[in-house]
Amino acid sequence: MTDPLLLLQQLIAIPSVNPMGRDLTGPEYFESRLSDFLFSFFRDLGVPCERQEVGADRANVVARYDGPAAGPTLLFDAHQDTVPVDGMILPPFTPEIRDGRIYGRGACDVKGGMAAMMAAFARLVRERPAGSASVVMSCTCDEEATQQGVHDLIRRWREAPETTQILPVAPTAAVVAEPTDLDVVVAHRGASRWKIRTTGKACHSSDPSRGENAIYKMARILTVLEEYAATLPKRVPEHPLCGPATLSVGLITGGVSVNTVPAECSIEIDRRVVPGEDGLAVIDAVGDYLREHVDVDFEMLPPWIIGTSLSDEHNGPLSDQVLAAVTEVAGPRRKVGVPYGTHASRFDDVGVPSVVFGPGSITKAHTVDEWLPIDELHMATDVLYRLGATSGEWLGKA
Repeated sequence: MTDPLLLLQQLIAIPSVNPMGRDLTGPEYFESRLSDFLFSFFRDLGVPCERQEVGADRANVVARYDGPAAGPTLLFDAHQDTVPVDGMILPPFTPEIRDGRIYGRGACDVKGGMAAMMAAFARLVRERPAGSASVVMSCTCDEEATQQGVHDLIRRWREAPETTQILPVAPTAAVVAEPTDLDVVVAHRGASRWKIRTTGKACHSSDPSRGENAIYKMARILTVLEEYAATLPKRVPEHPLCGPATLSVGLITGGVSVNTVPAECSIEIDRRVVPGEDGLAVIDAVGDYLREHVDVDFEMLPPWIIGTSLSDEHNGPLSDQVLAAVTEVAGPRRKVGVPYGTHASRFDDVGVPSVVFGPGSITKAHTVDEWLPIDELHMATDVLYRLGATSGEWLGKA
């Protein structure tokens, strides 16, 4: 039997850091080496599997198990990439086990969930329970930045089914791995992200009057954006499960040297959308507000992510089944909404009922001492196996 803890140790030891838009290279960046490991894992199980190239050093790895019960398909999805390791206070790629926890980058987000899914998948393959239908596992790339992997996975079944034998049609339902404390996430916010740019005229800083300072222009925009963010609770009703819509400016860049008046400045904006909001319309609304309230020229650059939220409108039967399996294994848990985004919203957006489930707490994701409770890892594996083993009985109703 595949041990999820041993598997998680192997996954942590293979760096798969997403550069998050930074110009970084080296063996710890991107998912290529982890994709090699995953492909070998599924190939050794003897199941159909594919490495689907998405970009340079980036690929999705997908595998398929077809059980005795014909019909629907359950998708297990987990992303391969992790956030960077800057500031970590422990060796990020040397898994450490102590006090019932496993430490390392990705332990919580989301290699723990991936290990649980892989171990459950392997058990399905080896035991072939009579009630199991088809289960596809997708190990997708680039979730933490631009979500290229999930978009490519969906594109293949929607637009190019001839490019894959694993998932040429949409799955019946999807379970997405993220740290949820073993609760079942049925709704979450999405994120729209884009840049605003101001331009000016460079000159020597000994006589700033000869130039036009792009940073000063941006300062006026930032003040108005802060005011706009404060008004969002009045503009957008708070979602009962996911909380309020928010706006945050997370990055600012500008200028080339302290003795040069800057000719350009840009900021990056994160606008969290709640179920019911349109991820593109919220960007337009910000632009309209700025044009009404600032007296400087600016440019709204195209978004690299358009927010898609997960609504609990379509996943009720699926979440009931997952919650029942969790309760059998781990005791009472809840259906919840969360403020962060996941691949589940992308699947839901194309008509695939989806929920989010996994071991660990989101409060330990992306942290300097990231860790996962080992008991939750084993319980999540058992839950996922039970879902797959009985999928032929319940999946068509979900």
